[in-house]
Amino acid sequence: MKILVAIKQVPARDSLLTAAASGKWIDESNLEYEINEPDAYALEEALQLKESHGGEVVAVCAGPDRASATIREALAKGADRAIHIAVDDIVDWDTLATAKLLAAAVKTEAPDLVLTGLQSDDVGAGQAGVVMAELLGLPHATIIMQVDIEGGMLRVKRELEDGWFQHVGMPLPAVLTIQSGIKKLRYATLMGIKKAKTKEVKSLTPGELGVSHVASYELVGVTLPQKSKQTQMVKTVAELVEKLKNEVHVL
Repeated sequence: MKILVAIKQVPARDSLLTAAASGKWIDESNLEYEINEPDAYALEEALQLKESHGGEVVAVCAGPDRASATIREALAKGADRAIHIAVDDIVDWDTLATAKLLAAAVKTEAPDLVLTGLQSDDVGAGQAGVVMAELLGLPHATIIMQVDIEGGMLRVKRELEDGWFQHVGMPLPAVLTIQSGIKKLRYATLMGIKKAKTKEVKSLTPGELGVSHVASYELVGVTLPQKSKQTQMVKTVAELVEKLKNEVHVL
């Protein structure tokens, strides 16, 4: 079976973030980048499904030239080939526009299964996967903890609230957004890194995919969270418990 995995390059988790002079986004001049962690789990799930059922794994990533490092990482871990959608201003592409890019790339491959992470570490909207599925007219499910394939059908385990789970049967092809932490992530081996240099990376532009950039909303600006300390005096245990439960949310 053919599995397509949508991955995204994001600033490293330990990066020191500052707002850019324009106020429209973060200052990217001194940042290190890495694969979006939820997408890394989607890639791992795809690789394990391939090991169990055969086929190939195709990674697709939209971004500027620097995204090639993340693509090579996916190839080094075991993806068979990749598609790089060359977009210099990927920050300006909102959820709908990005989903259109991914959907167009999926159509060129006609995979049996499309996986992506639950959300991105930088924007965190958690919408690209489901919007892409709607554009493709494919069944989809989110917050996936387990994937089983039997007789051309999917059976997935979804995480709900308060420790509850939902088991859903779905036909193929389908789109799934994978929850972080469901499997242990593998490291790229030295042999994998060497092989990645010879694997195919197909470069496409939005124009070649027939997608134009039309934003559905405008990003007005970004600011860093304000840090402040505040002391409140409480007179009773009941008042303390109420604040810990309803304001601090630790109970």
